[in-house]
Amino acid sequence: MSHETSRRFFLGAASALAATRVWGANDKINMAIVGLGGRGTNHLNIYSRLPDARVAALCDIDQAAREKAQATLVKNTSEKAKEYEDLRQAFADPGVDAVSIATPNHWHALATILACKAGKDVYCEKPACYNIHEGQVMIQVARETKRMVQVGSQHRSTPFKIKAMDAMHQGLIGQIYLAKGLCFKRRASIGHAEDSPTPAGVNWDLFLGPAPLRPFNEKRFKYNWHWFWDTGNGDIGNQGVHEIGICRWGLGDPDFPKSAFATGGKYAYTDDQETPNTLLASYDYGGREIVFEVRGLLTGGEGIPLRSRPGPPANAQQPPAGAAPTAGAAGSRPAGNPVNVAIGNLFYGTEGWAVMSDQGFQAFKGESNELIMEERPERGDTTGAHMENFLSACRSRNYKELHDEIANAYLSASMCHLANISYRTGHKLTIEPGPKFTGDAAANKLLTRDYRKPFVV
Repeated sequence: MSHETSRRFFLGAASALAATRVWGANDKINMAIVGLGGRGTNHLNIYSRLPDARVAALCDIDQAAREKAQATLVKNTSEKAKEYEDLRQAFADPGVDAVSIATPNHWHALATILACKAGKDVYCEKPACYNIHEGQVMIQVARETKRMVQVGSQHRSTPFKIKAMDAMHQGLIGQIYLAKGLCFKRRASIGHAEDSPTPAGVNWDLFLGPAPLRPFNEKRFKYNWHWFWDTGNGDIGNQGVHEIGICRWGLGDPDFPKSAFATGGKYAYTDDQETPNTLLASYDYGGREIVFEVRGLLTGGEGIPLRSRPGPPANAQQPPAGAAPTAGAAGSRPAGNPVNVAIGNLFYGTEGWAVMSDQGFQAFKGESNELIMEERPERGDTTGAHMENFLSACRSRNYKELHDEIANAYLSASMCHLANISYRTGHKLTIEPGPKFTGDAAANKLLTRDYRKPFVV
């Protein structure tokens, strides 16, 4: 398409740009929800019950999804919302104040950019971006337009995780030298399907957006788009970006690592999936490291303390004869159900180690594995708290109040992209400022993508 067509695509949303609205104490923030699949329906249900929000618009390229979401909204609130197929029209609606994006990954950046340019604040599902280039543009546009952009990493608003992180940052287990993330989420084979006619009511061209034009295929639609490189980032960029972000959080949210390497493959299944179901990635921060593992097949968990160590290491200095046993010796540790991690994190420090998942947090110290801290969740899903944090920042106009603002969430997403780039090129990445990979054309190409016009970031 021509440059003029591309320009009109952006103007379709940007024409609505207006001065920032100031909300009164009792005013609700009118939300448009974009992408009405499983996660988008979750957004709908949460915003429906938050006192500071009102669902004003529903947007999806699938008519059936819009109709189902409308019925859910009526059930929840006895009110209807406007319906849109094209997100640009939703963003141009003056009755919409902010948008909540739950599209496939390859639309996250463009949807966020268009919304910001239309004067809307944005809550965007994770990962923040489909590739590293997109995240950089998202940050630039958020700053230029003075929009609030929160990414849906709800663990950053989870009280027990905040408390645990504060304790570790204050030296609970000494200096953390290794953060490990696990994504052992069981995934079945997606099977195989031939291309087929596009279902009635589905705008397949708009679904593809920035991705290459191809015939409709049911395996590339609905949730399974995660497992194709054109639209998704595999499980490291799906579930795994949560745990990658928690690894970074534990280390104090560092910038890019010095190097990254990933190896793995797609094992056990013969199907249409392109992304790996087994992946092991490591990131070197110079004296500290992050290790991340995806395992979608049959497996067990990790994080059970060794309860019956025979004693100190062989080279340790022995206590004098008759000395009192140290606190936390075998058998003296408080009772507690172990946090066995399949999806979660482990942190290793110079004085102990810790384990964290949605089931809780436990920290252990010394050779005896003395349990020194334990926290359990006070509530279930904390997405609502994360959205409340977003709505509060919309009112205050202070992006620094956001618990996972786009500039930080971009770095967590980039960790996933680095692993995928290493996996796809088959070699270790040495990362230079930019970021870029000196003398590595294949890796540099994967920092961005070839965009289908006019859907260009």
